Amino acid sequence: MCGIFGFSLSKSEPYVTAKRMGQVLHHRGPDNYGIWVDKAGRLALGHTRLAILELSEAGSQPMVSSCGRYIIALNGEIYNHLSLRDEISQEKKLIWRGSSDTETLVECIAKWGLERTLRKTIGMFAIALWDTHENILSLARDRLGEKPLYWGWSHNLLVFASELKAIKAHSEFNALIDRNALTLFLRHGYVPAPHSIYQGIHKLLPGHFISIPIKDDAEESKGARPVPYWTLRETIQDGKSNLFKGTPDEAVDLLDKQLRESISDQLISDVPLGAFLSGGVDSSTVVALMQLQSDTPVQTYTLGFHEQGYNEAEHAKAVAKHLGTEHTELYVTADDALNVIPKLSTIHCEPFADSSQIPAFLVSQLARQHVTVALSGDGGDELFGGYNRYLAAQKVWRPIKRMPNIVRQFTAGALSSLSPNTWDKLFNFASPALPKRLRLSIPGEKARKLSEVLTLDSGEEFYRQLTSFWTDPESIVIDSVEPSTIITNSSGWPEADCLEHRMMALDSLTYLPDDILVKVDRAAMANSLETRTPFLDHRLVELAWRMPMDFKIRHGQGKWLLRQVLYKYVPKELIERPKAGFGVPLESWLRGPLRDWAEDLLSESRLSNDGYFHVAPIRKMWNEHLSKKKNWQYHLWNILMFQAWLNNEKEQK
Repeated sequence: MCGIFGFSLSKSEPYVTAKRMGQVLHHRGPDNYGIWVDKAGRLALGHTRLAILELSEAGSQPMVSSCGRYIIALNGEIYNHLSLRDEISQEKKLIWRGSSDTETLVECIAKWGLERTLRKTIGMFAIALWDTHENILSLARDRLGEKPLYWGWSHNLLVFASELKAIKAHSEFNALIDRNALTLFLRHGYVPAPHSIYQGIHKLLPGHFISIPIKDDAEESKGARPVPYWTLRETIQDGKSNLFKGTPDEAVDLLDKQLRESISDQLISDVPLGAFLSGGVDSSTVVALMQLQSDTPVQTYTLGFHEQGYNEAEHAKAVAKHLGTEHTELYVTADDALNVIPKLSTIHCEPFADSSQIPAFLVSQLARQHVTVALSGDGGDELFGGYNRYLAAQKVWRPIKRMPNIVRQFTAGALSSLSPNTWDKLFNFASPALPKRLRLSIPGEKARKLSEVLTLDSGEEFYRQLTSFWTDPESIVIDSVEPSTIITNSSGWPEADCLEHRMMALDSLTYLPDDILVKVDRAAMANSLETRTPFLDHRLVELAWRMPMDFKIRHGQGKWLLRQVLYKYVPKELIERPKAGFGVPLESWLRGPLRDWAEDLLSESRLSNDGYFHVAPIRKMWNEHLSKKKNWQYHLWNILMFQAWLNNEKEQK
């Protein structure tokens, strides 16, 4: 895991500018950094290194191919690089300088070209490649978007980097906030690709690459556009055409085999390696198969919370004990969160409002005390139907569609007549008498969401409602227009066979790369920790999309197929419980230990002076939250995270 950055040369002194950009990415690569500048004065390329494979100087970057034509900077890991090395060695005699995957990759590109090499890779990566013969800069990103890559133009300056803060460090970059992108942030809690919070800067989409000819006339270079080398849409279509026809037992064995192979590939490391363990299905499966292939106890890490409804540490401990891992846990208090919150605006290079960023940072900090690489279970929900919203499509939306409109309206009114706090109290009081399936976590928030979806007309609207916080962000952001996204433009949707699959596909295209993977990458990299995600091995993704929905959601429970694999290694009773998620008790914290901090950022004077938001609706929401009339924790957290990020921006000017 590393940081890459670069720019087309202009008026600035290249080495001084590149050094400044590299310094702000030091956390991504504390072991070393390198700078390469084109002799013809066209491009500067930089790299900060977190050494994982080939710890010697033979792994340093930017790296020049043996033929001298290509210079590469790589962030990530190529898990099948040894097999690629064997394959290319049969075609071309090479004297290898070391054992790094970067060297393998650049030599493959020199032999096969970029696109063919990308199609052959198994890994997570963001790549910058300079072709000295053609004066072409190519940027590429892995298939599922595990590694970040920003790029764009500021007038005639081309800039790119792993994080926006490196781009902002270029003295000629004009960091203008995009108010339209801000509306998307308020809706989703993140800025969806290809947008970024800065005007003119884009996120390279997962599975895409772009080749930019660097010419004296920058306008000619600006015509380059990203193109895909792998798409989820084609994967889903291929899965429908090649649907798995075997028995459930055969499907379990097939998934088990692929999971073991994917995890085995990701265990390559020249530094200590461990795993995050929440005790849920996904992380427990990863750890179980890691331990199966390890001669020594796997090091596992988890967080606990003292607040009821958020703590999964005891479940993780039980799983760890059964598997025989070397387990470490940390219980988080409100004070711990208070200490992290001031760092969030520096950890994330653009506004980001998934509150689980707090425990993600803390568990990464915990793991980094012992290991340099940690495997995670992210991606399992999107592939195997784990999120509650997929179950809601079956349990909630289908019955709603059959209800008369007048009944919908009445039920919505009844649900919204009580505050979320009152619903929470009612459920807590009645919990001992309720069947297990009705013992909900955060029932008040779920009642609020249900009241909102009762009035919708289609499954597409249902999905958008569930994935939105502010449903009319244009009315909050001054002088803004909300851009279209893949969620609002159905012409770009994969052709799924049911609403649940369509939701899973859209989550894989949006929420997974732009929220989940951003959270994990930034939290881990802030601690100089590499994370790996076995579920996002594209071979596993392609297998999952061959499986019918009945193998994913069965008898009202998600991840059926994945659970059957896990139950081969972990007793069912250690796993079966309601899904809690990786959140924090934000609602109560905003009314308690975070109240003064929030009040300062949401003050009428500050909001007015900053000039991005209409003040009245935000103040009204804040007062309703404080009085417990309503629970606006997520809406307010989005505003707070932008305000904190903006404050950090102003301090850095």
